[in-house]
Order: sequence, then C-alpha cells, then structure tokens
Amino acid sequence: MEVILLERIAKLGQMGETVKVRDGFARNYLLPLGKALRANAANKARFDSERATLEARNLERKSEAQTVAEKLDGKSFVIVRTAGETGQLYGSVAARDIVDVLAAEGFNINRNQVNLNQPIKSIGVHKVTLHLHAEVDVVVELNVARSAEEAERQAKGESLTSAEAIYGVDEDALKPEDFFNPEAEFASEEE
Repeated sequence: MEVILLERIAKLGQMGETVKVRDGFARNYLLPLGKALRANAANKARFDSERATLEARNLERKSEAQTVAEKLDGKSFVIVRTAGETGQLYGSVAARDIVDVLAAEGFNINRNQVNLNQPIKSIGVHKVTLHLHAEVDVVVELNVARSAEEAERQAKGESLTSAEAIYGVDEDALKPEDFFNPEAEFASEEE
C-alpha cells in the first residue's frame, strides 16, 4: 500500500514523501495514529493544502522535545530495588518503572518513548535512550541499586557484585585457614 507520510518516520521517510509499506503496517499503525494518509489524488491535494500547518506543528513538537532533551541530557536517576548477592534483581526494571521515576522528577514521558529492548535485570548503572521526537533522542543514566547508599557507591564507579563490596571482605585475600583450623583434631579421631 502506498501512503503519504504526515511526519518523519525513522527508517521510512520524511514528511510529504509517498512510500510503499505493507498493508498491515499502514492499517494498524500509520493510518490510525494519523502518521500517514492513503496515497490517492484527493489525499495528495489535502496534504498540499495542509502542509504548512503540519510543518509548523512538527516544528513546535520538535522544539518542545529539544527543551525536554536539554533538561534530561546527562541526568542520572536512582531506582532502588531488592536484589540477590550476585546483583540479580528480584524482578526487573521495565519501561513503566522508568516512566514513573521520570514523572517523580517532573518529566512527562510516555512509555512508548522509552527505548528499552529488554528489561533491566541486574544492579548497576545502565544507559537508556528516550525517543522524544522523530528527530530528538536523549540518553539518561539509570542507577539501579539495593539502597541509596549503594547507588552513591555505584555512581563513583564501584562494582557491588563482589563479596568485598557486599560484606567488606576481600575474596582474593581469603585463605583456607580463615575458615577452619588445620591443627584442630576431629572429634571422631579422639574417641
């Protein structure tokens, strides 16, 4: 099916271009969301008459997205979750959780604007891309930790998945003598 794009769509085309797409993509995504019109003479004339308003609206959305991106650029957000000793989360951090954290900081982001291929399942500092507009992307840091104290330590670059970080014990310095006394005799030998 051929459609006329009403806005820029990544990997597809610019506003005003006539592109050929699969029927399902057009029927289920582009047409219902108002991102395209069917390519015919009547719609081509309609697009030409509305082109100035569409470009102005697109420019306005882009400038709003850029102001939000400037505020978000380089920011780091802390998410506190329970996790095991190895750093695996009991659950995960999904796009919905990221939207909630951003909303708590005063940023109004939709869940479909969070570019997260798979949920975050371990503690650490993770970079997440937010797709604010077709031409505006911003990367934010998510510091997923077990507590606010651990988040501060992670922000300094410390890894919290080792025994030293969790318990304050240096794993490499441990010797077998630390766990048992080799000179102690077994109770069964005494009898």
